This record gives sequence, structure tokens and C-alpha cells, in this order.
Amino acid sequence: MSAQPDHTPGPAAYAPAPGAPAELLAQLRADRRAERWVPAFEEEWAQALEESRRTFSLNTLYEVVHAWQARLASAPAVDAFAAAGHDESGFMDMAEIRGRRRR
Repeated sequence: MSAQPDHTPGPAAYAPAPGAPAELLAQLRADRRAERWVPAFEEEWAQALEESRRTFSLNTLYEVVHAWQARLASAPAVDAFAAAGHDESGFMDMAEIRGRRRR
């Protein structure tokens, strides 16, 4: 018999750099969608901070940073898709998909 646990913990989630939220906010403010995106990010960040305080976990903060980094990274492709006149009526909202995954 071994005193070792019979399972190993999974790899730690990618932790953004300490300055990532501030850098992300600066990028959002420089984007043409800043009028909509900055308030949305700030609201999500405030909710994640409250959740983090309540649960003593940084996961929610990491999720907000990752989601907004992905949103910024994919924005040019989304713009190109929309400019090409493609029909997007058959697609699902990513927030809805992420919500299903958490259940």
C-alpha cells in the first residue's frame, strides 16, 4: 500500500499575468467597440471580483480575462465574416454555450 493519493490533480488553469486585466482594459478602450465593450467588461470584472471574494477562488477572474482576450483576438475574424455578408442566424450565443458547460 502507498500513502499516495490514487489520483493526481489536473494541471492548473492558465493564470493570466498580474497586469493582464489592466492591459485588457486598455485594449478594449482602444477598440472601435469600446462604447459597448468597456462597460460590459467592467461589469463582468466587478461580478467576478465579488465571486472571488465570496469563494476565495481566482477561477472566475481568470475566466473573465480569458473570455475577453478571446473576444478581442477573434474580433477581426468576426468583422471579416460579417463584412462578407454571411448569414449568422444559425449560430448560438457563446455565453449560452459556456453557461451550459458549467451546469
